[in-house]
Amino acid sequence: MLQHTMTKRKTLIIACFGIALGLCIGTVLKNYRALEIVKRCSLRPTNLKTPNEIIGLNDEDTIQNSQRNLVFVGVMTAKNFIEGRARAVYDTWGKEVPGRIAFFSSEGSYSEELPVVGLKNVDDRYPPQKKSFMMLYYMYEHYIDRFEWFIRADDDVYMEPDKLERFLRSIDSSKPQFIGQAGKGNSEEFGLLSLEFDENFCMGGPGVILSSETLRRVAPHIPTCLKNLYSTHEDVEVGRCVQKFAGIPCTWNYEMQYILRHNSSGRNAYTGKLKRKEIHNAITLHPIKQAPLMYRLHSYIQGLKAEELRQESLLLHRDIKRMAKYLEVPDDSTYMMPSVSPGAVHDKDNGKRHFEDHNILGISPELNKFVPASTADLLDWSFIARSLYSAGSANPKQKIDSAMREGLEDVITEVMENINYYSRQRGRVIEFRELLYGYHRLDAIHGQDLILDLLLIYKKYRGKKMTVPVRRHLYVQRAFTGIFVKELDEDFYNVTLQQSLLGSLLHNGMARLSSHFTMASNLLAPPPDNIVFVLPIAGRLATFQRFLATYERVCIDASQHCDLLVVIFGPPDELTEHLQQLNELRARHIYKQINYIQRSGQFSRGVALDIAARSSYIRQEDIILFIDVDMVFGVETLQRVRMHTQRGRQVYLPIVFSQYDPKRRGEASPSESLPIDDENGYFRQFGFGICAIYKSDILDDDINGFDKDITGWGLEDVKFLEKIVRVGTRQHGFLSNTAEVPLDYNEAAEQWRRLTVFRAPDPTLVHIYHDISCDVQLDAPQYNMCLGTKANSLGSTRLMEQLFFNNRQNVEFIAEFNRQKQQTR
Repeated sequence: MLQHTMTKRKTLIIACFGIALGLCIGTVLKNYRALEIVKRCSLRPTNLKTPNEIIGLNDEDTIQNSQRNLVFVGVMTAKNFIEGRARAVYDTWGKEVPGRIAFFSSEGSYSEELPVVGLKNVDDRYPPQKKSFMMLYYMYEHYIDRFEWFIRADDDVYMEPDKLERFLRSIDSSKPQFIGQAGKGNSEEFGLLSLEFDENFCMGGPGVILSSETLRRVAPHIPTCLKNLYSTHEDVEVGRCVQKFAGIPCTWNYEMQYILRHNSSGRNAYTGKLKRKEIHNAITLHPIKQAPLMYRLHSYIQGLKAEELRQESLLLHRDIKRMAKYLEVPDDSTYMMPSVSPGAVHDKDNGKRHFEDHNILGISPELNKFVPASTADLLDWSFIARSLYSAGSANPKQKIDSAMREGLEDVITEVMENINYYSRQRGRVIEFRELLYGYHRLDAIHGQDLILDLLLIYKKYRGKKMTVPVRRHLYVQRAFTGIFVKELDEDFYNVTLQQSLLGSLLHNGMARLSSHFTMASNLLAPPPDNIVFVLPIAGRLATFQRFLATYERVCIDASQHCDLLVVIFGPPDELTEHLQQLNELRARHIYKQINYIQRSGQFSRGVALDIAARSSYIRQEDIILFIDVDMVFGVETLQRVRMHTQRGRQVYLPIVFSQYDPKRRGEASPSESLPIDDENGYFRQFGFGICAIYKSDILDDDINGFDKDITGWGLEDVKFLEKIVRVGTRQHGFLSNTAEVPLDYNEAAEQWRRLTVFRAPDPTLVHIYHDISCDVQLDAPQYNMCLGTKANSLGSTRLMEQLFFNNRQNVEFIAEFNRQKQQTR
């Protein structure tokens, strides 16, 4: 009986256990998705890394034995910003910090590549008061004895690590220090932050710096500070906590607003010109709300550092040159050649110059560095006023271009900073007011020489105050540094061009084989984009025949995937021979697209190009090459067109080589085989008639083809370029790599057409000289443009000078003209 009772109990227990187990299995299966989520979360090794491993700190590294234990930077961020702002910080200045950096976010935050700390029981709500205090406590708990300084920073701040290191090493970290840009709140908040009249706080945006002693005093009391918050501003509460338990306020220092710089422009801060004094002098810059702007600013700062390094190398060369003189080392000694052993250079090579030559780079600044061997070697000075007057240019009077203007601004800014470096001690300041005039010349070996006449304002504010305008001459030499050679295995441009040519030949060969054999489609390389030549013409039969011969040789015989569309103007009875030439070319190549559009009205290049661009002969995916009948070209020209024309992105306007009048040089007629040099022609910088653009781009609503109101010669290309420039400067903020915009924003932004203009000289694209006749019936802008082109095509400046002075009557005429001019004054 007892045994039977035990058996029943055992059965009942097993049944209950089975029911419970079944319920558990059912619950697990029912919540399978939740289980998978838990499983994925459990795989994250957040709790497997120690605090030292997260920031890459070795256990043996201490303040005493490591230079990288100067500062620990804690950056507050959020889950949504880890892959945007936080990554931008880490990729730019974060890796260069003279210490370690970590990103503090809400609980559960994690990154495989970034040192992210997910603070326990902390979320991403704003204002981040708890996050800020718990970050400071985390620093104290794990790193208080490992670093001298601790920085609380936001993820929209940029720091210059080199300046930060120099600044921190000049201050005693063993004393309580609370450094930042001091504030008491704006006018609307004044009196509402519960601050005493002598209390302040360090503004959190541009960064807050605490010494290890300050953090040691404050951190144990952080729970008390969190329980006694008097405002919603976390930087105010941190300042109150430091004031109460460390006994120090934020630094009352006027210069802190320039060292730790806050820009009040908000999201537009640091989106414009970066060459500004505030950027050059600051240690931190805030705010930078978009990740691309962080990368842009970092690139600019790195460029400034490169300039400093080049200047330091130049000073070293001068020191070496000066010491060699004291040690009586000859200038041609092989010991003066960097990175060259004395026995590696033969005696016959001693006279040659070498890279990093101290005899060139080590010369002290002076205007007589270059010694000409003859009068032909003399360097010309250019005169600078409101315009630039240069004897070496075809147009002696030119507008000062942006590069020259920026260079002058850099020189003046640097000189004025040096002049005012001790202005506080001397009680005066000198302000730049105006550049009155100047001279400049360029020595290809030594650098640029400048002589500038400056109008300055002298202001004395200590003692007897005065303000006096003064003029001073400034003599400057911007010396070149050494030549830096970067060796590449292959020439990128030539290799790309060869690959394009080989690819075209390969495709043509495979296509011909496929016409005889059945081949898999994947063996055929995709054909290059088709180029449609658009040629407007009226008359000029002989030149037209030359163009067709060039087109047949380059495009058809070489199988370059090109079509031809000719727009012919004139009465039908005058076009018979033109049409005959086209029909003969068609008959020789019946499978090629050779088409024409006939117009009987007055010739207008703008009308012709617009009609061609809208015609059905051209597909949306074709490249349109607008060309003139006087042009000759080669296969390389077509490869450049395909390389530099990008659909929806870029328009290609090659700078063509335009020949001078051969009769001025005593030659009978123009030739296609003339060398490309300054005596035979010039690259036409201001000609925009030759243009390559996709049809889908030219029919954009903001471009809408050519201006058809212009008749006769010229100006239609200028109007067309203006339309392209307007499209290229449309202000659409494409913010890639940021977590601050909706996902569909970037997808939509990629579809926007932002056309840029690419220009480059093309020596294979040559404009053969022809006589120019300017119709006086043209509008004034067209007529003046025609006259300018005609004058530029006469001959080189050197040839015109020779022709002028070879005729004594010209010299006598100018002398008489100047004499009469002097008498009338």
